[in-house]
Amino acid sequence: MFQSRFHRGEKSALFSTGALILAIALMDWHASNELPLGFLYLFPMLIVGRVLEPWQIGAVAALCTFLAERFDEFVWSFRIGVPRDVLYFSAFLCAGLFVYEINQSRRHAVAALHEIEKQRDARRDAEEQLKVLVDNSPAAIITADSTGCVLMANEAAHRMLALPPDTLPGQSIHQYFPTLGNLSRQVVPRLYRTVMQSRGQRTDGEIFLAEICFSTYPTQGGSRLAAMILDTSEDLRSQEETSLHQMLAGSRIAAAAVSHEVRNVSGAIAVVHQNLERSGLLSQNKDFEALGNLLHALERIASVDLRRYTDQTAETDLTAVLDDLRIVVAPALREAGIEGRWDIPYELPSVWSDRQSLMQVLLNLTSNSIRALADRDCRMLCISAKVCDLSVLIEVCDNAGGVVNPDRLFHPFQQEAEVTGLGLFLSRAFMRACRGELRHKPLPDGSSFIVEMPIVEQAKNLA
Repeated sequence: MFQSRFHRGEKSALFSTGALILAIALMDWHASNELPLGFLYLFPMLIVGRVLEPWQIGAVAALCTFLAERFDEFVWSFRIGVPRDVLYFSAFLCAGLFVYEINQSRRHAVAALHEIEKQRDARRDAEEQLKVLVDNSPAAIITADSTGCVLMANEAAHRMLALPPDTLPGQSIHQYFPTLGNLSRQVVPRLYRTVMQSRGQRTDGEIFLAEICFSTYPTQGGSRLAAMILDTSEDLRSQEETSLHQMLAGSRIAAAAVSHEVRNVSGAIAVVHQNLERSGLLSQNKDFEALGNLLHALERIASVDLRRYTDQTAETDLTAVLDDLRIVVAPALREAGIEGRWDIPYELPSVWSDRQSLMQVLLNLTSNSIRALADRDCRMLCISAKVCDLSVLIEVCDNAGGVVNPDRLFHPFQQEAEVTGLGLFLSRAFMRACRGELRHKPLPDGSSFIVEMPIVEQAKNLA
């Protein structure tokens, strides 16, 4: 009966308490000469202990003490009545406070339970999201213990290692990634958070290049390894193919430079050979015939051109190229103490070029400026871009003092060059092969190189 009252509202509980106290008081008044009923006031105290504050419980306990003393059959005196009333009040107050503390404890327990349930639901949601992320990740994700035994592996890890689903846990990770075996063989375990490149081996024996982001962490059962692995073999192939393309393109342009020089020499030889051939004096001479064959061979060498190189040109995102250039060049500028200024519009139109060749041209120009600025006190390199008519102009300028012989700047095999003397010659040839241009503009205290590239629409019209 009273347990049901504990679940009622505060107003209902107070109304019930008042009615119960009134009923007990009337019963005690009618039965005062037969049976003392003051102990019944404990029941309303149990009710108010749930809904009132401690000081309010004390007030109700005082009221119940007064009523119990008022309607019982005992004669009140100071020597006897005060101790009896103290006992009444203490009993009523303790009963109310006992229920109050139980109710408070119950509230705290319910609140803690709700918080635990909330955290459990949040943890469950996080675990589900993490599981979905791991299962659907294109990168292989593997966890292993200190001995290298795989504890968990996602589907991408099985695909990478050519394994059936759910067969990798329990196997040793060292047979697939031997480099990770060095971590478990250390005498003193260390915590790692790093990235490395390593060779991996699939189940069928195929070797591939892997980029491994891994970390180790301690647990009660020993150290654990968590690794995220990417197969970078395709990137390596693309890089090597790009390097081969650049090497072949550079070789063709270098051969064109040689053929240009050979063409000048062979032209002079051809004039002499024709004069001697018309005279008829050496018509039966084997050495003269051999000289003619040599001349024809030199003419074939001199016939090398750059027309086929333009097959690699395509629509190029110039903004992305300049962003990559800034990423590559910025550390070198900081190390050399050069102030780099970038005046690049937020958006630039796409141009018709070979992305890799364009990047090599820009890197060659910036590298030349960095070397030229090495002996300067005030060092500045400015790279800007702007749209001019139907072309995009990229300007690389410095304050390195200018060029000594600007008329021979783009000639091949210059003796005063620091490397091969082909850098600027090849750069201009690259740009012209892509329907662009590279030119030099002298400045009062430096030099400027302007790379001009046609916008895609203009290049299509010229094609």
